[in-house]
Amino acid sequence: MIPPSWTPPPTPAFAPTPDPLTPARDITHQHFQAGDQVVVIKGVTDGELWGDSMRIVAPSWHTPTDEEGWRLRDATGGAQTYITAHPRYLVHLSRRCPDCLIYLRAMEDRLLAKHTGRNTLIDCGWYTTTALGQLVHIADARGGR
Repeated sequence: MIPPSWTPPPTPAFAPTPDPLTPARDITHQHFQAGDQVVVIKGVTDGELWGDSMRIVAPSWHTPTDEEGWRLRDATGGAQTYITAHPRYLVHLSRRCPDCLIYLRAMEDRLLAKHTGRNTLIDCGWYTTTALGQLVHIADARGGR
């Protein structure tokens, strides 16, 4: 029996793009709650912002920033189903809150103009996941952690 055809997702083009917005974003731990659906904006695809959609599970210490963070669950699984992230990396999907909408609009204004006409998946290279399962923004990365 021949297995059904399967096309793997496209490998994102890597386009290092400065991110002056996320490191300066002033979002507290209390802005999010367990059960919220969020997205971590990672780049652009087909003229829209692109990122990883996740659900907030529980409070968790974010070691790379030494601040309160959130344990997130990626419903699609992958190499790491659960990660910990700082609140400023997250944007609400489950509700329309003014802070997240302002941040999304600012990201659109900066990124979409930069990558117009490119119909490919573009990863801006802002995030990495540590061996401890912690999502870290390049501005928050510290040696040895």
